[in-house]
Amino acid sequence: MTTLDIHDLHASVETDGGAREILRGVTLTVESGQTHAVMGPNGSGKSTLAYVIAGHPKYTVTGGSITLDGQDVLEMSVDERARAGLFLAMQYPVEIPGVSVSNFLRTSVTAVRGEAPKLRTWVKEMKGAMEALQIDPAFAERSVNEGFSGGEKKRHEILQLELLKPKIAVLDETDSGLDVDALKVVAEGVNRFQEDGTTGTLLITHYTRILRYIHPDFVHVFVDGRIVESGGPELATQLEDEGYERFLKAGASS
Repeated sequence: MTTLDIHDLHASVETDGGAREILRGVTLTVESGQTHAVMGPNGSGKSTLAYVIAGHPKYTVTGGSITLDGQDVLEMSVDERARAGLFLAMQYPVEIPGVSVSNFLRTSVTAVRGEAPKLRTWVKEMKGAMEALQIDPAFAERSVNEGFSGGEKKRHEILQLELLKPKIAVLDETDSGLDVDALKVVAEGVNRFQEDGTTGTLLITHYTRILRYIHPDFVHVFVDGRIVESGGPELATQLEDEGYERFLKAGASS
């Protein structure tokens, strides 16, 4: 059993006017076999939560804790978090000119697994994962994310997920910029990742459409840097019908 435990997490970012608090006491537990959807309006701090879990240096944790199977995540470097089993699929993946997808993936897998996969088995493993995501084999020789469409970037993120096999996957706006066909392929990749029940997923999204293909066990409403309500899949349906207005009003009056 793997457990990611976030308790009373506070984090800020430096601005021209000084430190600005973005996360204001987030408490959330994700266990293996579970899919948690964090939903909220733009600017509510959802992506900040993802980046703080991953260890982005832009953000300063000012209170609270994050542990993975009892280990203090906040004491780990970014690469230590990856080796411990945390994975972040970014909303806006960066370009890495001059580094091929194939080399990037093999280097990443080597770093996480602690040894380089044998070339023959690696090629078979990579090709199989690419085929499942309907990715052209020529994609492997392109520079990472350079000139990629939005759909190609997101498929590449899920390709990393399938090959790295983390304990906990944090997926930040994975549905952003995808057409329906690409959304289905990406969702199928996430569902394959979850099949054996040994991994957990924290899915951050603004819209409910991806939840038609990835079915969450828990849904959390995120407003003004904190979780203001939690429930089952029915909460996502409610949000689709009603939006976030009542939560925003409640936050403004509190």
